[in-house]
Amino acid sequence: MFYWVLKAILTPVLRVVWRPWVEGAEHIPAEGPAILAGNHLSFLDHFFLPLVVSRRVTFLAKSDYFTEAGIKGWFKRVFFSGAGQIPIDRSGGKASEGALRSGVRVLRQGRLLGIYPEGTRSPDGRLYRGKIGVARMALEAGVPVIPVAMIGTFEAQPPGKLLPRVRRVGMRVGPPLDFSRYAEMADDRFVLRSVTDQIMYELMALSGQEYVDMYAKRAKEEIAAARAAATSAAATSDAATAAAGDLAGAASDRAVAGGPPAGVSAARPAASARPTTPGNPADRAV
Repeated sequence: MFYWVLKAILTPVLRVVWRPWVEGAEHIPAEGPAILAGNHLSFLDHFFLPLVVSRRVTFLAKSDYFTEAGIKGWFKRVFFSGAGQIPIDRSGGKASEGALRSGVRVLRQGRLLGIYPEGTRSPDGRLYRGKIGVARMALEAGVPVIPVAMIGTFEAQPPGKLLPRVRRVGMRVGPPLDFSRYAEMADDRFVLRSVTDQIMYELMALSGQEYVDMYAKRAKEEIAAARAAATSAAATSDAATAAAGDLAGAASDRAVAGGPPAGVSAARPAASARPTTPGNPADRAV
């Protein structure tokens, strides 16, 4: 119930403000199960994809959306829980297995299941390697996979930006991908990887994104490490500059006070080094 209330409230707002466009909506079936596999560019994707589908779409959403603290976390928790989304634990093992089982159950009920094969939002707008869970669910449930490419949502609200920009966004829906020929191979990881790569290739063709053969999570970790290293290097450079400035200031203070520069002895000159005086008798004798 909450899903339809939320959609009724948000649809006119989203249509007026962002004026979303869609190509290929006829590829989404009016009935029967199917997987809607999309690229993941922004938090806005969760709003715009269901907007163009008259049927209800149940998403597999990362479990972090249900446990995040603060006001933003509360909003996410209410939104995803009320919309009937399924939390997915991406830590692997039995946790991920449970989420996949839930996804297959939704499909066997004849419903639409939405999933982002990349597993997380793109950190830079490029398309990253897909995880094989989407392929496994498609083969186990025996359903087609419909690629849906989000266009412009990264520019509207990139990761880390709280308030979205007002700009037009769109979606391209591709023809259903039939993998029924692999129905008996749901446990073959080579088949699952091949199916997943085909799905990602279709998303790349629809979206026009550059493809990176790396998981988005790893890319995020590398970007974070690079930023941390740059920050550390900048801090070290600032400390060295400050230390040099302190030494220069100390030398200047000593010069003004009439003392010798740092590192120079203040001992008195030897007697033999005393300058001669023309009126000194000893000097004349020599």
